[in-house]
Amino acid sequence: MDTVTLSRLQFALTSVYHWLFVPLTLGMGWFVAFMQTRYFQTKDETWHKMAKFWGKLFLINFAIGVVTGIVQEFQFGMNWSEYSRYVGDIFGAPLAVEALLAFFLESTFLGIWIFGEHKVPEKVHLAAIWLAAIGSNLSALFILLANGFMQAPPADAFIINKVSGRLELVNFFSLIGNPKGWVLFWHTISDGLVMAAFLILAVSAYHIIRKQNVALFKRSFSAAALVGLIASVMLFFAGHAMGQFMQVEQPMKLASIEAIWQTEQPASFSLLTIGDLSGKQEVWSIRIPYALSFLACNNFSCEVKGVNELQPAAVAKYGAGDYVPLMVVTYWTFRIMMAFGFVMILMSAYFLWAINHGDIAKAKWMKWVPWLLILPYMANASGWILTEMGRQPWIVYGLLKVQDAVSPNLTALDLWISIVGYTLVYGSLAVAMVYLMRKYAVAGPDAAMQESIDVAPALVGSQD
Repeated sequence: MDTVTLSRLQFALTSVYHWLFVPLTLGMGWFVAFMQTRYFQTKDETWHKMAKFWGKLFLINFAIGVVTGIVQEFQFGMNWSEYSRYVGDIFGAPLAVEALLAFFLESTFLGIWIFGEHKVPEKVHLAAIWLAAIGSNLSALFILLANGFMQAPPADAFIINKVSGRLELVNFFSLIGNPKGWVLFWHTISDGLVMAAFLILAVSAYHIIRKQNVALFKRSFSAAALVGLIASVMLFFAGHAMGQFMQVEQPMKLASIEAIWQTEQPASFSLLTIGDLSGKQEVWSIRIPYALSFLACNNFSCEVKGVNELQPAAVAKYGAGDYVPLMVVTYWTFRIMMAFGFVMILMSAYFLWAINHGDIAKAKWMKWVPWLLILPYMANASGWILTEMGRQPWIVYGLLKVQDAVSPNLTALDLWISIVGYTLVYGSLAVAMVYLMRKYAVAGPDAAMQESIDVAPALVGSQD
């Protein structure tokens, strides 16, 4: 494989791995903040135990997420130096805000929440977890605004320096007001809440079927089912908004997702399409007439351009090249993401119904609930592969191609060494992550509370 392919593979591996942790951090922060608030309001010790227990899992996930995210920052300089040179003036602005404001906000107040109980005023301790949750979501916002620029650069946000050929930021407010970034943020926040909800559902079900802290975990299960349903529906509508955005800004991505070779008006939605080995021609398909027109434009007569029309238009505008993404990837990752999304909506709705129509502790289906944790992770990974692969061959849509963004002095040997190294290190982190999450999830809330009690005297003694 050449250096471009290897650099793409390396960044894909580190990005997908890092993004396994980010959404859970975003969602769990809100859950823990809510539980801490209910304890503050009611002084009900059950809420206190819930905040401590779920907070422990939140902190483990947060720590691993921070470590894996740092690697990506280095890759911009090591693997993608031409990209950093070309777009660094713009891409660096939201990343700087993320690091200097959002990350320090979440990490500082998370430390106050962890170590400040009984040492700072109760209201300050409560405010700390809310500020940590807000900080983590602000961190995601600025990263997604940077990604939004790569997906759809606002024309009034930048100029091209005629001497250096670099992009230069001229309108920061246009950059942070980019609609694509905000749609990505809406989608990601919903994704985080869904992932947190299904983790809580899975762990709660594990303890409920073993008759351990049943009252506490029933309360957790009910809250997670409600949030899971609301967030799953929000996720669906965010995806719908992204589809309509694609119709205007990235029509080639939309055509590749739906395997539309010829322009259609009205356009049909593909339930199943089989192409030839080249991926350029349709062999057989099952389609729903008019459906894609409605999804893309909210009417049943909208035109959706096909690949065979968009490819020559792209050549005429940008020069010779293949502007069609790898359709087998975009087509199937979209359907995997969508299928799992619908399953999560149905499961959350069923859980809410079951909670109000019987004792879930006696339900035989509860033993299968922990396995549902795989759903948001698979949907999440599929969605990001779709988002990034769907804009190929562009790294900055319409401005910079992937092959022009890679560092020029890399060798295949350099990349293979780093890929193997990252794989080994990340594999070790994965083992540690699974071990710690399982250990504390199985131990339950009583162990989390006992650790808090044991640590407090040591901290007081160290201050003396």
